[in-house]
Amino acid sequence: MNGFAWGAFAANLGWSALAAFAVMGVTFAVAVRKGLHRIVDVAWGLAFTAVALATLVASAGEGDDTRRYLVTALTAVWGVRLAVHIGRRGRGHGEDPRYEKMLAKAPGNPNLYALRMVYLLQGALVWLVSLPVQAAAYVSGPLGWVAVAGIVVWAVGLFFEAVGDAQLARFKADPAHRGRVMDRGLWSWTRHPNYFGDFCVWWGLYLFTCDALPAAAVSLVSPVVMSLLLTRGSGQRLLERHMADRPGYAEYVQRTSGFFPLPPGWGRKRERG
Repeated sequence: MNGFAWGAFAANLGWSALAAFAVMGVTFAVAVRKGLHRIVDVAWGLAFTAVALATLVASAGEGDDTRRYLVTALTAVWGVRLAVHIGRRGRGHGEDPRYEKMLAKAPGNPNLYALRMVYLLQGALVWLVSLPVQAAAYVSGPLGWVAVAGIVVWAVGLFFEAVGDAQLARFKADPAHRGRVMDRGLWSWTRHPNYFGDFCVWWGLYLFTCDALPAAAVSLVSPVVMSLLLTRGSGQRLLERHMADRPGYAEYVQRTSGFFPLPPGWGRKRERG
């Protein structure tokens, strides 16, 4: 089992918090100026990238360099891709209905309410969920087989997320598909390929900490929290509630796995069995 630099990691927690909240603070200022709070969704991936870069700098001379640079690169690829995708998807649109509804009911100043309930909250979540990225940088010794497995799990996650997003974008770009449910490609294997992809990405990054028991223990909360957010929080549950009344969605739910990918039509085949 490899070593873990507890003291240096503890100091890094402060630097990572500063990076996360700096991104959210700048985003808040831009959002207020533009009158458009939906851009905070773009900042989500960029904040993780900022934490990874801050950790890379702060961990110089600590941990294994291969692990440090690899975890930073994997986090940045995921974060920047997500930010670019969300930015392109929202280009030319007005405020996100979620934020519009929330701010319409905000007590007092809507912008200050958004700062507390959206930006600061997301900054705190970025800091918490990124614990594996931070902890991995302070693990000494070469990559073990568990970390190599982490690369594979991360790659599966990025594939599902990126390909799923691209397939959905092409589907929605066709006017003939307006009002229809996307049930093709990866979306025929799982109702949420992008959320499943996020799930794999963060469990994959967590595996980089498992070469040192202290690092694995201190950062386990992160993939657990992300998994709960994706399946029980603002991810799957909220989206399915929004989609419930769409024509054809109930039938789609019956034949398609809710989260983990399974062969198309698995639900109906199971019922016939």
